[in-house]
Amino acid sequence: MNPVQHPDAATIARSKHALGERTGGDVDAGRAAAVPTRVHGGPDALGAARWDFSTNANAAGPCPTVMAAVREADASRYPDPSYRRLIERLAAWHGVCPSRVLVAASASEFIQRITAVSARLLPGPVSVPAHAYGDYAWAARAVGRGCVADEAGEGAVLGDAGSGEAERPTLRWCCDPSSPLGQDAPVPDDLAACATVLDVAYGPLRLQGRSQWTAAARDAVFELVSPNKALGLPGIRGAYVIAPREMASAGAGWVDALRAAEPSWPLGAHAVAMLQAWVSEGAQLWLARQRDTLREWKVQLVDVLEELGATVQPSVTPFVCARLPEGVTVEGLRQYDMAVRDATSFGWPGWVRINALPPAAVQALAGAIADMRKGAVAASMKGRR
Repeated sequence: MNPVQHPDAATIARSKHALGERTGGDVDAGRAAAVPTRVHGGPDALGAARWDFSTNANAAGPCPTVMAAVREADASRYPDPSYRRLIERLAAWHGVCPSRVLVAASASEFIQRITAVSARLLPGPVSVPAHAYGDYAWAARAVGRGCVADEAGEGAVLGDAGSGEAERPTLRWCCDPSSPLGQDAPVPDDLAACATVLDVAYGPLRLQGRSQWTAAARDAVFELVSPNKALGLPGIRGAYVIAPREMASAGAGWVDALRAAEPSWPLGAHAVAMLQAWVSEGAQLWLARQRDTLREWKVQLVDVLEELGATVQPSVTPFVCARLPEGVTVEGLRQYDMAVRDATSFGWPGWVRINALPPAAVQALAGAIADMRKGAVAASMKGRR
């Protein structure tokens, strides 16, 4: 696998432009702009691809233990609106006080909620990783907040250059492992200086190494947990958050405000069943076994991509970022009934994110890439005649 390629000045400029794109225009707080279509992996206007490499869901799923619990869920009744038993179960598994656990309809819902609530409690820009899930910046844009692009751990406000000294962010997003790159995210040196949310959606899918985020670091941040991807059940929405052990004075009152902004019954019966089963021994043992399978599938995927001329970034997750060979495009692959994720909306233009799938899918991808490369070579030769 090729070594990490750090972005040059041109790539950083394109990343900043992409950050503007994924927030709906220039990154200037309060400036009106047309709202473009959000970009996500998974089914598109053509439906679900037969070979879908575009999502980060565990391709070895779904988890049988969790599926059984979901099937047994009673959707004819409302869930307990306080979610007391669920919260106590999650708190016990994490070893925290139940008062630190908040439920969310999904990770995306909590992204919107904390961005809006914190804008009222502590206005200011939002720090977003340079290459990250677009909803972090999108949520900031929706409530008129500026964005800070975190380049190699150093933030710089993207906005009105004539506004004088850059305003310090009051909310910061981190994701470990990251997406789309699937790499380790360093712990900021100044955790106490800014309210921070650590998105750990891909933590359960880590295939190598250990997270740099210690227990002490996690106790200082909001930890956002959305296990549906790891369980191979992205169609069931549901997440929860572990609030900081001690909120700094700047963040005092945040937990109460976040609870007040929580919609009634954010979790349906199936989401409750998923989250309860997520922390069961059966689900955790299954996930540990599937990580071995995912390691094998990832090796096959990377070998095939590199043999066919793709440049592949290293990662600690089943998914990788790759620059496809010349003549191979996202749109072209879709014609072969397969989908990969264009990484432009992540601030990584020119690259795609590809998830590890079973061998049959990887072989289909290899055939499509080889076919498209042959077509590109033939077209080039014809053009020279």
